[in-house]
Amino acid sequence: MKRMPAGEFKARCLRVMEEVKTYRTSVLITKKGRPVAKLVPPDEPVSEIFGCMAGTAEIAGDLEAPVVPVRAWRASE
Repeated sequence: MKRMPAGEFKARCLRVMEEVKTYRTSVLITKKGRPVAKLVPPDEPVSEIFGCMAGTAEIAGDLEAPVVPVRAWRASE
């Protein structure tokens, strides 16, 4: 873990945040040699199984209409 004084962090804040994101290393920010904050990379997004196929299907036609014409179902003759 890298240690950095608060003054240096203040001067290079955006660059340090980009390095933490890119290299996934933590930075301990100190003030007068004592730790005051810790900058860590964000957790990787968790892919959920529920809803993973959302928006990938489309409805083609009438879902309530029978697939086979009603005339073909005359089994009582």
